[in-house]
Amino acid sequence: MKILKIEFRNINSLKDTHSIDFTIPPFNTSSLFAITGPTGSGKSTILDVISLALFNHVPRLGKISKKDIIEKGAILTRNQQEAFARVTYECKSGIYTSEWNISTARTGSLRDYEMQISRKPTGELLPLKKSDVPGKNEQLIGLNYNQFIKSVLLAQGEFSQFLKAKKDERGELLEKITGTGIYRQLGKLAREKFQDVNLEIQKQQDAIALIKQGLLEETQLLDITNLLSEKEKTCEPLEKEILSLNKNLELKKTLEQQLKEIDRIAAERESAEVDLKEFLAGYGPVLEQHEKVRDVAEELRDWKRLSLSCADMDKDIDVKNEQVRENAARLKECLSEISGFTRMLVTQETIETELENFSAKVNGLQKKVDDKLVEYETLKNTYKLETRDLNCPLNEKDPVATARQLEILKTSASQKLNTLQANLTGLDLENIEGEKFRLKRYLVEARDAWKLSDNLERINNDLRRLQKDEASLQTAIKELPAEIRHSEDNVKIYEEKLKNIRLEQRNRELQASLEEHRTQLEDGKPCPLCGALHHPYAEDFPTQDDDLSKKLQLTENELSTWRQRFNSNSTTLNHHQKNLKEIIAQKEALENEIKDHSAEFREKYQDLGFEERANWKELCDQSQNQIDQLEEYEKVNKRMECVETALPVLNELLKISAQGRELRANLEEVYKGKDIHSETRGFHRKWTTLREAEKAMAGQLKELSNKVVQSREKLTLQEANLKNLITEKGFSSIPEAGEALLPDNEYYKLHASRAKLEKEIEKNLNSLTLLNSQVEKYKKDDVEHSAEVLSNLHFEKKQQLKMVQDECEELRRALKNYKEDQKRLQQIQEEIKDKEKENKRWKMLNELIGDATGKKFNDFAQDLTLSQLLVLANSRLKDLSDRYTIDKSAPNEDDGLVAIDEHMGGQRRSVKTLSGGETFILSLSMALALSDLASRNVEINSLFIDEGFGTLDPETLDQTLDTLEKLQAESSKTIGIISHVDSLKERIATQIQLKRHGQGYSTLEITA
Repeated sequence: MKILKIEFRNINSLKDTHSIDFTIPPFNTSSLFAITGPTGSGKSTILDVISLALFNHVPRLGKISKKDIIEKGAILTRNQQEAFARVTYECKSGIYTSEWNISTARTGSLRDYEMQISRKPTGELLPLKKSDVPGKNEQLIGLNYNQFIKSVLLAQGEFSQFLKAKKDERGELLEKITGTGIYRQLGKLAREKFQDVNLEIQKQQDAIALIKQGLLEETQLLDITNLLSEKEKTCEPLEKEILSLNKNLELKKTLEQQLKEIDRIAAERESAEVDLKEFLAGYGPVLEQHEKVRDVAEELRDWKRLSLSCADMDKDIDVKNEQVRENAARLKECLSEISGFTRMLVTQETIETELENFSAKVNGLQKKVDDKLVEYETLKNTYKLETRDLNCPLNEKDPVATARQLEILKTSASQKLNTLQANLTGLDLENIEGEKFRLKRYLVEARDAWKLSDNLERINNDLRRLQKDEASLQTAIKELPAEIRHSEDNVKIYEEKLKNIRLEQRNRELQASLEEHRTQLEDGKPCPLCGALHHPYAEDFPTQDDDLSKKLQLTENELSTWRQRFNSNSTTLNHHQKNLKEIIAQKEALENEIKDHSAEFREKYQDLGFEERANWKELCDQSQNQIDQLEEYEKVNKRMECVETALPVLNELLKISAQGRELRANLEEVYKGKDIHSETRGFHRKWTTLREAEKAMAGQLKELSNKVVQSREKLTLQEANLKNLITEKGFSSIPEAGEALLPDNEYYKLHASRAKLEKEIEKNLNSLTLLNSQVEKYKKDDVEHSAEVLSNLHFEKKQQLKMVQDECEELRRALKNYKEDQKRLQQIQEEIKDKEKENKRWKMLNELIGDATGKKFNDFAQDLTLSQLLVLANSRLKDLSDRYTIDKSAPNEDDGLVAIDEHMGGQRRSVKTLSGGETFILSLSMALALSDLASRNVEINSLFIDEGFGTLDPETLDQTLDTLEKLQAESSKTIGIISHVDSLKERIATQIQLKRHGQGYSTLEITA
């Protein structure tokens, strides 16, 4: 995984938009760079941007939410409305850009953050929700957030604490640094699981003890069984006696109910007889009269219907005679209207002929008018078609004004044509389309040639720039080897000089130790070396020389300067040689491209007479001007043709218009209506309708008269037959008999009511007979005791039975509980056996790794991790210093880590005795080792090392930077060092400089 580009806007103190592209100079020529600036300027913000864009986490704050930004004032720069963090990185599956952004709504409230991933170079967005983006980055990179900040973003502070920590503290620190807290959790869970299973077994054993306490003894069980048998035998006679009492009580209850039912039915029968008398008093005579004429009811109804029908037909004949008179009046009125319409005297015999002749005359005049109108519209459309491009519409109210306007247009077009013909001399104006095509093709080719010429000029400029860069690099490459040799010689000289000075310094330190003892001698007190009490040389000893320390400091500074110069020149020479090869390759590619483009230009445009350095703008403008004038000539010539065509059409329009007005005047003298066909058809239809109505009404009148005669004859015959029948039944006339006849539905309703009452009386009589017989039978089976006595006796027996049954039930419950307890006891014992068998593995696991805090297993796991980490750290430490290796402490040593001093014969020293610089070197090796450990399955090509360089002396700092440069050169890693050490800033040329300004804002600048 390698970070290619970092972009961000308004993150913490870094206001506005900033971009750090590691694929372009100076980062692609020098992958070791420094991030420098004063405290609080925003150096660590660059690391925040990386973790925020990838995982929505910031090392100092954790996971970021909108609430955190609002409450803590984090991430978003003060007084800004939006922010984003964007990181482009390369991994095994390709190049991706991950982005985090947040903005403010119009209302001023902060929107929630958004995250997205896009694939490069297409820019295609991956279909992910924002919550899925960190997980997708983890999948693509191969590292989760904790692994990433320990593999890519290395902080020295945690490892400085780790080196000096005691054994108990070291496990917790290593757990925190490596993010392996899972081992502590496993140790705690192993103990908790063992305790949970043990607790369940203990609970079940307690339950067994409780059950055994409540179990019956064998003698108690036998007594209860015998007592239950005796009680069950006592219940049987009591149950029989209660059953007999129940029967007697039920019989008395039934007898009482039957007597009550007899009284109720007798009352209902009496009520029904009263209702029947009342019904016969009210409806009896009507029903009797109807039943007399019921057998001739159909004849009476036929007579009534026929009488009504004859009366209705008489009325219809009167109405029809009135309609005949009204129709005759309408016929006369219609004949008068037709005479007025045709302006001729019309009779019934000539009406159709006169209407047809008048319609034909009007149609002839109308057709002539329409023909002229069609001819006028045709010419008007022709005029519109011819003048559609002239902006000269037809003024139908004043056509003469339109003719004058056309003459003006003709004169203007003629003058413009003459001017354009003079400008287009040399072109074939008879073949305008051909000339336009030729000029347009020429213009396209000229523009293509212009682009190719510009491209050649750009390539030539690039070639000249590369030639200049090549000459500059060759000069530098020639000069640098001499400077490198000179620097190397000086380094050797100063190293030798430094060695001599340090030797002299050690000698003086030994001498100074003796002189220090001399200064502590006092007269009268024995010397610790010889025992003398008098010390004549304790005073006036020579003073120490301080010049040697200054000389040592100057020599170290000079050595550091020459080493710096040697490393810098060596690195610069390697970069220059690499860049020179790239420039030579680019120059050859550009020269080949120039040859290809020149050959292409000659091949394409030699026939057209183009030159590579022609005035292309003037050439293209001239061709475009000729095309524009040709198109203008074509338009004006077309307008001229339209005017010449439109003038004759307008004159013909004037002539047709006059003829049409004359024909319309003739038509209006004869007919002023709008539709002659409709009006003549209307009159003809009205006349025909009235005549047909006249014939129809005559036929209907005749038919009605015949029907009346037939109906009268039939009615006379029916009256003769009915009269004899009704006389026999006691009626004096047919209408009187008809009045006695009830409607069928009314008769059926009255008849059903009478039958229902009669049936109810009969039903009540049968029920009384049956109930009386049953009562006599129940009285024979009844006992002498009253119901109250029987009920009291029944209650006493039931109470006795209940007492015995309750005692039996209590005894049965005791027996049942005994059986259930035995079964439950057996079940629990089997469960305990199963759990004890299962708990063996949890017991073993608890003994091996379990404890209350998880410390046992965590210490074991962290010890293994520490061993692996120390192997990797010592491998890295070899590149930083050949003096020390790191080891775990022995049982008799301080429980911190141990540094083995190879310069002192493998002496083991506690890391707490190391200087600040030595501690930093060991911390850096541990940090690099953790990066190797965390990324053992992922290739990491980007590292950021945060602070710690200020504790190093110049020599060690140079050695550390040499190691980092070596690491960078061997692995092609991009390595960024965050520091404010001045000498570090001087050593590393490529820098990202952060500067603080007013109002708490900072700026970012990239220098090389």
